[in-house]
Formats: sequence, structure tokens, C-alpha cells
Amino acid sequence: MVAARRKLRLLRSEAIKLGLWLGILFYRPVAALRPLREMSRSWVDEGLFIRKDENESGQLGEWNISGTYKGTWRFLDSTNSSSRFPDFKRSSGNSMVELVSTHTKIAGVHYIQGVIVFQDVFDKERTVGGARIRIEGVYIWPFRQLRMVANSGKEGEFSQDDDYILSNPYHLLGVFSSQVFQESPRKKIWRRKNSPIYDVEKHCNIEFAAQISHISSKKDDGEHDHYQMEGLMESPSVDDDGDCFAPLLLNATSVNIEVYYNKAVNYTLMVTFVSFLQVLLLIRQMEHSNTQSGAAKVSILMIGQQAIMDAYLCLLHLTAGILVESLFNAFATAAFFKFVVFSIFEMRYLLAIWKASRPMNNGEGWETMRRELSVLYSRFYGILLGGILLMYEFHNYIRPILLLIYSFWVPQIITNVLRDSRKPLHPHYILGMTVTRLAIPLYIFGCPYNFMRIEPDKSWCICLGVFLGLQASILLLQHYLGSRWFIPRQILPEKYSYYRRFDKDSSHTTDCVICMTSIDLSQRSNDCMVTPCDHFFHSGCLQRWMDIKMECPTCRRPLPPA
Repeated sequence: MVAARRKLRLLRSEAIKLGLWLGILFYRPVAALRPLREMSRSWVDEGLFIRKDENESGQLGEWNISGTYKGTWRFLDSTNSSSRFPDFKRSSGNSMVELVSTHTKIAGVHYIQGVIVFQDVFDKERTVGGARIRIEGVYIWPFRQLRMVANSGKEGEFSQDDDYILSNPYHLLGVFSSQVFQESPRKKIWRRKNSPIYDVEKHCNIEFAAQISHISSKKDDGEHDHYQMEGLMESPSVDDDGDCFAPLLLNATSVNIEVYYNKAVNYTLMVTFVSFLQVLLLIRQMEHSNTQSGAAKVSILMIGQQAIMDAYLCLLHLTAGILVESLFNAFATAAFFKFVVFSIFEMRYLLAIWKASRPMNNGEGWETMRRELSVLYSRFYGILLGGILLMYEFHNYIRPILLLIYSFWVPQIITNVLRDSRKPLHPHYILGMTVTRLAIPLYIFGCPYNFMRIEPDKSWCICLGVFLGLQASILLLQHYLGSRWFIPRQILPEKYSYYRRFDKDSSHTTDCVICMTSIDLSQRSNDCMVTPCDHFFHSGCLQRWMDIKMECPTCRRPLPPA
């Protein structure tokens, strides 16, 4: 036992050293996490930093309008009078514009390609919410004039704006989060098939004229500039059918990718710090239950469920890093820490609990133990893979599934009631794990400025916090008041009393084999406990013994819960 404590202390000291080293590493400028700054044709070169044209000097030559723009759209009239584009059921909504600027041989003229996405197009009866229009044209930067037309393009053609979108972290992480938390793949395919963009490309001759103005950047935006786009989208008359597209006003402001990038990096730092805290909490809990009896009181389902949660988070962050190559280092660091938490500490604790729960089989051969270990690992990774397939199939019900996953304290509550366990979990572990497990879902679904562009859902966040807090409260009350404090005594099974009556002789004394001192049986008090096998011990001695082993110190028979 002393050797085990020394190993746990050494493990904790190594974890603290690792945390300090990583803190020093992450204290350096975040530029170390940006591997694509030097790469050409990346979102950093095209959208994040303003490039100066060697052939164009002065302030106007620095105007590069490539980037992401967020804004609103609205029809000039209260009703849409479009005859060939009748699918716009609303008169206003949100919009997003992606633009890529390329220098031309003509002085003062840039070639522009892009995409305009109209959100909130349909009424509430339809699940499709947006339409996309490809555009191309020129930007005359001395006059800040943007002139563009709709570009139908061939299906499957890979254009420059596609290249920009595929390397833009603002767009990619937004699409990734919508696929994971908001929109299913089937719904996305249905949206593509039913989007009115194809009708526009085939029948409409759409023109877009906009004025670009410069907006002074805020202090927290760094040195990068913002641009305001105000324009009118309309179509000339086609034969006798009138306007194909009703006049529409578009107002959008550029999004600073540098701020978005810093948000993503700060999120990964938060995940790394939370993972480090969880490692310390696990070491503290392992010290609390470092005996065979203490480990047997911990629910193996509870630890296994938390290990599966960390495995999912590891895969999720690794996938996000692969999608957005420029953020790979940051997300890979967060994924690595989650991998350490579940593959080293939680799996080690899982094996310790499994071994403590089968003390009678420790003397069996290696083949039997290897077979049982294979069954344990097969169940764990089978549940892990099955959960991934389940979440993929029932993608629209991700929030109820998350509530089910975050019920990881429930198996421990049930185990405490069934076994009548005494203090299986340390209070710091209960409180710390409850708080750290809430950090990621509350950021994703509760922060209004999260980098994943997910609309906050306060009611769901409150429901999750109350649900997890209720589980933690029950565990803490079980720790201080007893594991069955909330169950009426009338329905509880009969429990063995270590202070039961016994035939006593006033002149008889016996010795406690634990402390090797005599026990006076002439006076009945709570200082004496008797086991089912009629062996007498001091109360304090036997309680400390049962925290280590649930066996009689004299005859080695199993002892019932105290």
C-alpha cells in the first residue's frame, strides 16, 4: 500500500511538471500554432492579411476585399414581385458573402469571385432555410465600386471561390459544427436538391452593384481592417415577363478571421487546461480508493462512461484539426490531452476497479485472465463504435443523446444504494469532474460568440446544468449522510448490525487481533463490534480494516457492508 501511494505521488508530480511545461509552451505567442502562414493560396494569404500590390502604391493599393462578410438582406418592396423566383417567402433575412480578389493587368481593377448565401429565405413550414448564388465580376478600387453578375457555372467545377471556402476556417468549422450539432447529411443533400439556386442560374440574369467603405478597426481586432458592403441586387427585364429577380438590398460587414482564429485557439487552450485538471482529479480519486476494498466500491460503468466521453472528444477535436489544416496544431494538442485522459488514466483506473471486483479469481491462470480482459476491452470499444454509429444515424437528436451521455453519475448512485457503499468517491473528485465536464457543452451551446457559429440554447444549457448538478448533489449527500439516505427504511432490505446482542460473561475479556489490545465485554458500548462469525474487534479498528478489505481479520470470511 505504501508503494502504491508513492507511485501515485510520483505520478501526480509528473503530471504537474507536464502541466507547467505546457503552460510555458502555450504562453509563447500563438504564432507557433499557425503552420500555414507561409503557404501560398491559403485563407491566411487571401483573406486574413492585406497584401500590397507591387504595381499599385498608396493607400488604395492596400484594399483587398477578399474575406467573409456577414449581414442582412431585404426586398425594397414589402412583397416579392419575382415571377421566376417565387420561392423567397420572406421579405428580409440574414446573409453571408464569400469573396476572393485577384489582381489583373488593368490598373485599379481586381477580378472578384464569390458566393452569396441567403439565409431565412422560406417560411416556417419548410425546413430548408437558405439559397446560394455564385457571383463574379470586378472591383474598381479607386472608386470603391463592386460590379458583379450571377455565374451559373457547371456542376462539379472547382473554381477559385471553392478553393477559398475550402481553406477558410470560418466557413469550414461552421459547416463542421452544423453537420455535427445542427444539420444531418440527409437534410443537407435535400437542401441542395431543393435550393432555388438552380432556377436562378438557369433563368435569371442577375446583376449586383455595391459600394465598399472602410471601417476603423477596434482595439481588440488588431491591425486588420474591416469593410462595409452596401449594394443592390436586381435583374433587367426578360422579354415580357418583367423582372426575374425583385430589387434586393444587401448590407454586410467583413469578418475578421484573425479574431475568429484566436477564438478557436483559446478554445483549445481551455480544453487542454480542463483535461489537465481532470488528470489531477483522477489521481486524487485513485489515491482515495487505492485499496482493494476502496476500488471495488467505485462503479466500473461510471468510469467507463467518462472514458467513452473523452474518447469522443478526442476524435471530434482531431477531426476538426484535420478539416482545418491551419488550426491542426491547436486542435491536435487538445485531442492529445483527451487521449491521455481516457487511454492512460481512466483505462488504468478501469482495470484497477475490474481487478478489485473479482478478488476470488486472482489465483486463476493467465489464460483465464486474458480471456476476461479481452471481453472487457471488446465491450468498451464495441460500445464506443456503436455510439458513433448511433449518433450518426440519429443526428437530429444530438441534444437528448448528450443528456444521456452526461448521466455518468447515475451508475455510481445506483451502485452505492445496492452495495450500501461508504464514501466511494472523494468530494473534490465529484465537484471537480462535474464542473470540468460542463465546460465544453456550455461553451458550444451557451456562449453567444463561440467560434463554431452555433446559436446559443440557454434552456438546454440550464437543463444540462441542473441535471448534472442534481446527480452531484445526490452523490455528496450519499457521502455525508449515507448511501441510502433518500430511501425509506420500510422498503430497505434487512441489514446486518455489527452491534448486535451477544452472550457476554462479566469476567471474560478478549483481544482485538487488529490492535492487539484487550476488549472489555463486561460493559456494552459502541466501542465493540462483532462480526457474523462471532469475532470481536474495536469499532475504530474494524472500520479502518473494512476500508482496506471486506474480510474478517481472524478467519478471512467475507464481511457484509457496515
